[in-house]
Amino acid sequence: MRIGVNALYLIPGGVGGTETYLRCLVAAMEEAAPHHEILVFTNRETGALGQHSAVLPLRARIRPWRILYEQSALPVELARHRIDVLLNPGFTAPLVSRIPQVTVFHDLQHKRHPEYFRWFDLPFWRLLLWASARRSTRLIAVSEATRRDLLCYYGRDAAVVPHGVEQEFFSISARRDPADFLLYPSTTHPHKNHERLLRVFARLRREHPQLRLVLTGVAGFAEDRVQRAIGELHLEERVERRGWIPRAELIELYRRARGFVYPSLFEGFGMPVLEALAAGVPAACSDIEPLRSLAASHALLFDPGSEEAMLDALRRLLAGEAPQTGAEYARKFTWRRAAELTLEVLEDAYRRKSSS
Repeated sequence: MRIGVNALYLIPGGVGGTETYLRCLVAAMEEAAPHHEILVFTNRETGALGQHSAVLPLRARIRPWRILYEQSALPVELARHRIDVLLNPGFTAPLVSRIPQVTVFHDLQHKRHPEYFRWFDLPFWRLLLWASARRSTRLIAVSEATRRDLLCYYGRDAAVVPHGVEQEFFSISARRDPADFLLYPSTTHPHKNHERLLRVFARLRREHPQLRLVLTGVAGFAEDRVQRAIGELHLEERVERRGWIPRAELIELYRRARGFVYPSLFEGFGMPVLEALAAGVPAACSDIEPLRSLAASHALLFDPGSEEAMLDALRRLLAGEAPQTGAEYARKFTWRRAAELTLEVLEDAYRRKSSS
């Protein structure tokens, strides 16, 4: 079977956790299915990806051009390369293609929390994601929470395929050397709750004056507000804004972090929480689904809308009260398993189309 992967959305260092998801999943699929041929369709910014790729003449940073190209030129490329089934790992699918398609939904934030979107982006999200959900042969949700949202808003069920965690994270716990900082790796979008965390951190520093906060991740829609809050709270010397960094550098931050905090108001999965558990870093995160199910009893949970609850959780974390039991639990989440489940859905989509 010739499997196509629609990676036209990928902008290296520009799309956050979905980049990690795509790169890890493609590598694991190639390892798990040598009997299938996997061809990754990428753009000029990304270049070659995986063992076999087709780099198309597209600049994905110009989003309207990327969407137009995906809807018009990609179906032609799929036919030219004789693709049997297409995986769309980034929400949207080419709507006029006749081949079976599997589309991955990482969340339905545009339905659950449209207030977090820019007004001019929202109509495109609503139209394209609805159409992709209706047009695809099968859907994949990265969590049970996202599967329920797909049923609620689009009337389509989905296979649940959780993310994995890279094996490098499991080697961290045996060589941890904690320094006096908390780590929060996340894009600075409004729902990631950076501003509330900064206010809590400013209060926490009165009790722990040497404590630092390290923020990594892509600059999002709330970046200016985050930078302004750092200045207004006089935290310039205690908060480090690292941006999107190489995986090796991020792994080193997990190794050195005294604790991990994840105060997001909405999530589709929560990959960084799983990474913290695998690394053996004491963790505190929002008491929301799917983080509640993902972290289970292996992290301190708090109401992300309450500064007092967040402050209490971080005080407990610094006092050594966070569970230290996450590494073995996190071993259940592998990219190999994610690849195998994804391949099962792709094979089923191909069979359905072939028999219809």
